[in-house]
Amino acid sequence: MDTELNMADLDVTEDTPVLDTLADITAVSLERCDLEPRDLMLARIAALTAVGAPPASYLLNAGAAADVGITLKDVQGVLIAVAPIVGTPRTVLAAGNITRALGYAVAVAEAELEDAS
Repeated sequence: MDTELNMADLDVTEDTPVLDTLADITAVSLERCDLEPRDLMLARIAALTAVGAPPASYLLNAGAAADVGITLKDVQGVLIAVAPIVGTPRTVLAAGNITRALGYAVAVAEAELEDAS
């Protein structure tokens, strides 16, 4: 049985109570944090790396990171900075999961463009 998720089959317009809750938690965190938005997003990327976060976790933060000017070079810098602390396996896992998250974001954007035409 093929259980691999096909991103094209996802309906991103469905009710999303879990994602909505996570967005609410994130909003409260942002409101109560004294870090500059850019520094906060760099810290979040470092934390996601440290806990071995899945691609969806990076995806949930990608928009906010882009909004505050986080670049691929910044993300690479974070991975380099935390590598001695979290180790090679977590760093490689994070790099792969970030790549998968970006791939998913591209797939969704392409699907939206296709639906619009």
